[in-house]
Amino acid sequence: MSIATRGVVFIHSTPTALCPHITWALESALGRDVALEWTEQPLGPSLRRAEVSWTGLPGTGAALASALRGWEGVRYEVTEEPSPGVDGSRWSHTPSLGIHHATISASGDTVIHENRLREVITLAQGAGEAVEDMLDELLGSQWDAELEPFRHAGEGAPVRWLHKVG
Repeated sequence: MSIATRGVVFIHSTPTALCPHITWALESALGRDVALEWTEQPLGPSLRRAEVSWTGLPGTGAALASALRGWEGVRYEVTEEPSPGVDGSRWSHTPSLGIHHATISASGDTVIHENRLREVITLAQGAGEAVEDMLDELLGSQWDAELEPFRHAGEGAPVRWLHKVG
């Protein structure tokens, strides 16, 4: 029996011309048809946004993030919920910063593993500002800052519930 997990792909903004290509990339990564409802992204002319929930084997989130990587002018996030024996993940991408991966706890917090923290302490050599900068990078603070206006601009967009909670 295979353990399944689920997640969401958020396309926060993309040039209109890329919409069909992004749909095809997601279909290829998921191995099934995907129906995206593209809506206007109010933060830029000729920009669109969409989101889709998915279910698949652990690692599907990485495959989806990889399928979207490299498209010019696309801002996106891919989430994968934790599953038995596998941490959750979030991949965030912006045109100016590239891609950032973070491990996510069951409660949605970003997790920084012990060895990464040890590396920060070693590299910072006691400089408090360096520790702060490196932790901000590990947390993806720059990605969050750049994506936040696009996240809010998507409020009120159509939402499709694919499963019931409780």
